Amino acid sequence: MTPDKQHKGDEAAPSPEELREKVEATREELGETVEALAAQTDVKTRAHEKTTAVKQQVAEKTTQAKAQLKDKATHAAHAVQDRAPEPVREKAGQGMEAARAKRTPLLAAAGGLIALLLIRRARRHR
Repeated sequence: MTPDKQHKGDEAAPSPEELREKVEATREELGETVEALAAQTDVKTRAHEKTTAVKQQVAEKTTQAKAQLKDKATHAAHAVQDRAPEPVREKAGQGMEAARAKRTPLLAAAGGLIALLLIRRARRHR
């Protein structure tokens, strides 16, 4: 080796402190890269996040649809009420009052009917 080559090698050789800093920076970059790759390959977490986002979208659309249906039903009810003859309105009002007064027995009867149908269906499938 010539003295010129040794001289160039000495200038280019980093100090131990520079090497440590370089190694630490490389470790940090590698750690960040590994974390990013792990996040991309974590299918369970990504699926859960997607499911949560879809649930929120469905909930928002359901709320909007309910509001629209309620508005349309109210509008339709008013239209029918305005056009219905007085005796029909009175009978409808009486029917609604009777249903409200007997709500518990009506719900119990409906529950009983549903239970009977489910039992009957279960017996058929045996």
